[in-house]
Amino acid sequence: MFRSLRHIVTAFAVLLSTTVLGVVGTAGPASADACFTWSRSLSQGATGADVRQLQIRVSGYPGYGAVLALDSSYGPATKAAVTRFQQAYGLTADGVAGPQTYAKLYALQDDDCTPVNFTYAELNRCNSTWAGGAVSAATAKANALVTMWKLQALRHALGDRPLVVNSGFRSTSCNSAVGGASNSRHLYGDAADLGAGSQGFCTIAKQSRSHGFNQILGPGYPDHNDHIHVAAPASRFWSAPSCGI
Repeated sequence: MFRSLRHIVTAFAVLLSTTVLGVVGTAGPASADACFTWSRSLSQGATGADVRQLQIRVSGYPGYGAVLALDSSYGPATKAAVTRFQQAYGLTADGVAGPQTYAKLYALQDDDCTPVNFTYAELNRCNSTWAGGAVSAATAKANALVTMWKLQALRHALGDRPLVVNSGFRSTSCNSAVGGASNSRHLYGDAADLGAGSQGFCTIAKQSRSHGFNQILGPGYPDHNDHIHVAAPASRFWSAPSCGI
């Protein structure tokens, strides 16, 4: 469900206006959201801040075992991620981000850049400042935003059934209070602990492998029988033995 009717109306208006005007190769500027608006179509070879904004939103579509680099460069991996996003939503799957792709992204994002089914409050039940972790407050919050877009992709792949986030960012004191590991990814803002929901732990853990999470811990791994932990460290470590991972 969209958070407001405005998302539907503005996304439709952007798509309709570009179709009626016959725009080819560029997406006319439109204030679709208070968050971010793309002013051009993007394809392989493009670079810039708008590419990075796109990469954040398709970071949950890197393919099995992969992680999409947020490097502001529209290379083959970004094209593949955009193509998977387009396929997931029944769009023309050409790997080019244009009016149709932007209309869907506008419909999926709220005015603070979070995806419509997740909020900063869900990813931070520790404090209101994002301070006190292993990285700066700005970095922790930015990491959480990327994690939310990965979770949005995971949620969609699981039939758009709600995912329950039990824990996200933690300061050092919050992490100590719950007995978290001293090197926990929660301190970096890129981790989320998920409840079983209606999908079940193993279904979530297995599907997470295709949505940009280098760290997946679940049933069978010590102290993870009651949740699925997903995060984004530099190197991969997956362990949920009870789920065959």
